[in-house]
Amino acid sequence: MASLICPQEFSPINDAEAIRKACKGFGTDEKALISILGHRNASQRKMIRKTYEEMYNEDLVKRLESELSGHFEKAMYRWMLDPEERDAVILHVAIKEKPIPDYASIVELSCIYSPQDLLVVKRAYQARYKRSVEEDLAQHFTGELRKLLVSVVGIYRYDGDEIDARLAKIEADIICNAIKNKEFNHEEIVRIITTRSKTQVRATLNRYKDDHGSSLTKHLRDDGEKAANAFLGVLRTTIRCIANDPQTYYEKVIRRALMKSGTDEDSATKVIVSRAEKDLEVIKELYYKRNSMSLDHVVSKHTSGDYRAFLLTLLGNQN
Repeated sequence: MASLICPQEFSPINDAEAIRKACKGFGTDEKALISILGHRNASQRKMIRKTYEEMYNEDLVKRLESELSGHFEKAMYRWMLDPEERDAVILHVAIKEKPIPDYASIVELSCIYSPQDLLVVKRAYQARYKRSVEEDLAQHFTGELRKLLVSVVGIYRYDGDEIDARLAKIEADIICNAIKNKEFNHEEIVRIITTRSKTQVRATLNRYKDDHGSSLTKHLRDDGEKAANAFLGVLRTTIRCIANDPQTYYEKVIRRALMKSGTDEDSATKVIVSRAEKDLEVIKELYYKRNSMSLDHVVSKHTSGDYRAFLLTLLGNQN
């Protein structure tokens, strides 16, 4: 269930005029922008962008980029993009992130989305950057890590619910034998995790845990070199994205983003902006059950200013 609160009826002309007024003169009226754009769904925002450009011969997204700054600007920029274009931008930034790529964002989009939805994002990526996601992954990574990432993104998984229990047993044993030999990057582990349907992978993971006393992610740990750790980190994230439902996974992401040791604004923005029109209300409920406090309260405590006001608006906070 979405957390976004937006009107059934609205006037894109009135909104465009109000946004223009908020951006004119000395200083920007950020509260006005939040009160309008923080209460419009994707199709409404698209209409506002089109109307604004027709009325003022100016790209609204670029105007907002020039008017805003910091975490608020980044959150608003991503909010204003079409959802598939936003995901394409997230993928592109994740691949080129310095000094450490954002592996989690690459894997999340690839494993949480349905094969059909992922294909839409990959087409948006090609249209925006004139290259394929796989092409950029192959260029920026090497070795076993490149093989894993290209496989995760490139495979069009079967999306059915059928389970082959015998196959799950066989492949759980294959994985176990590789783990015993510390062959964490064994090609069979990569093949099973990246090519089987999510339903079949879950069956294999459950069989592995039942037969060998612990989850596969707990066994996929090594104290070796950084390259190996990066590979294992991506593999564990892939498994978690497949094994958990999206709401459970993203609750953990935002919980870690808002920990006392420091706020990870990029991850908080990603979850709230990308899930506000999908299932953020469910994520909020899971967060409360897990932490005995509301997500609104924690976001308010760990963020500030217009950025905080915008996130709280997307969370459905009316204040």
